[in-house]
Amino acid sequence: MTEPSFTARLRAACAEDWDAAITHRFVRELSAGSVPPAVMRHYLVQDYLFIDRFVALLGAAIATADSYAARLRLAGFLAMIVSDENTYFTRALDALAVPPEQRAAAPEPAVRAFQDLMAEAAATRSYAGALSVLVVAEWLYLNWAERHQGPLPPDFVHAEWITLHDNPFFRDFVAWLRGELDRAATGLDAAGLSACESLFRRAVALERAFFDSLYDAAR
Repeated sequence: MTEPSFTARLRAACAEDWDAAITHRFVRELSAGSVPPAVMRHYLVQDYLFIDRFVALLGAAIATADSYAARLRLAGFLAMIVSDENTYFTRALDALAVPPEQRAAAPEPAVRAFQDLMAEAAATRSYAGALSVLVVAEWLYLNWAERHQGPLPPDFVHAEWITLHDNPFFRDFVAWLRGELDRAATGLDAAGLSACESLFRRAVALERAFFDSLYDAAR
């Protein structure tokens, strides 16, 4: 029997938080197109605050990658984030009539903690360290998005957020990203593996905490 990959073992180690996130009320309502407008506005405002640190984390992964091919792949994904995904946020916030002052809101505690975690991962100057958080951010979102069944919701605010995270390009990228972390992990000592595990575990817990915070904060 083939031994589970490093990323599969990491996910299994935090299955409770992972499964809670990908089956969360927010995800179910997003799939049904029934997220209350106040919750969707709050989610988008807060999630948009991730992008600055996320771009910096991608930059750290590009800088520490051990091959030109990997740098190109990461740079291509970075280009998508600052184009297609950034445009979605702008259009969605406009459609939900979120005023400029609300778009500049302070991050909620779970968002601030995730921003700090991304900064910590970037500061490791380790390709595996950066990947440990990137894999969670992308793989977990793919997992909830691919659970959607049936027609997409009629409102693009819901529908495009699903399709941005479940399409051939994204599925292929997540598989590649996991493979890169699996490969990078083979060269780590016990301390390096432990550091990656810690980053991964905390990222999963914070994804769940962010979803949990949405409904209370939007009241």
